[in-house]
Amino acid sequence: MKIAIIDDYQDAFRRLDCAKQLTGHELIAFTDTEKDPAKLAARIGDAEVLVLTQQRSKLPRAVIEKLPKLKLVSQTGRNANHIDIAACTEKGIVVSAGGAGNPNPTAELAWGLILAALRRIPQEVRRLQDGQWQGSVGTGLAGKTLGIYAYGRIGSLMAPVGKAFGMRVLCWGRDASLAKARAAGYEVAASREAFFAESDVISLHLPLNDGTRGIVTAEDLARMKTTALIVNTSRAPIIAKDALVAALKAGRPGRAAIDVYEDEPVMNANHPLIGMDDVVCTPHLGYVEEATYEAYYGTAVEQILAFIGGKPINVANPDVLKK
Repeated sequence: MKIAIIDDYQDAFRRLDCAKQLTGHELIAFTDTEKDPAKLAARIGDAEVLVLTQQRSKLPRAVIEKLPKLKLVSQTGRNANHIDIAACTEKGIVVSAGGAGNPNPTAELAWGLILAALRRIPQEVRRLQDGQWQGSVGTGLAGKTLGIYAYGRIGSLMAPVGKAFGMRVLCWGRDASLAKARAAGYEVAASREAFFAESDVISLHLPLNDGTRGIVTAEDLARMKTTALIVNTSRAPIIAKDALVAALKAGRPGRAAIDVYEDEPVMNANHPLIGMDDVVCTPHLGYVEEATYEAYYGTAVEQILAFIGGKPINVANPDVLKK
């Protein structure tokens, strides 16, 4: 079978151990993103299987209808909201989307961003590379307040690290999240206003859906301290559109560390947050780690092999099997 892998930025798939199970099949990988539907369809061409990496590219009807040979979409992860499922079903294309993500890499990156931002590590590295010595005084963590917005799979990993650093851990979120935080022995903010006003570091760990889009508002950000740091390793639209840039320019909060953007990939530094002195930006590295890639792509390979064997798994459009 001809298998196309799109948005494989590092050309990682073909080098992973799991890919060895596809020996004998034709693997074609694309390391950049094509957003134009017609050009994306031309790129995928006559592939019979398409591997999608997370939600890096949308697969709308305009693309699907131009892929007459496509039989299977193998998605890494369970989120298939970026795929036109109805169009796939109409065309007889099976969509397999399975596998749970590992929360550890994102939590690790969030702490890396916190330390990098507060100790101004990127700026000091650049100074040393430019032949200079120390140029700033960093901020420590002990005695500060770590605000965790959503004590879930990732938030629950953030909390004990904050405690180990000597921080006060303060939680906010929906009732179920707060109940888990209380049960684990962590403090819950008296109110939403208090959460944003009292936290020295706020780390966001919410999934993106209709209920969380824009959930962090300009008013929330305006309540933060001028010395505070906000960290987003979840999804950019969790923060209201344009609110963070405006808030940073106004000085509340004073700093940010960002791994996610509204329109990815960001090329040519084409984003207002990139280059701001008090902002640390990384290119959506949250889950980009060897073991996670093996797990995500390993599930994609399992889905391909199951389909070839006539027994598709993790099928997001079961009606297609009735055709």
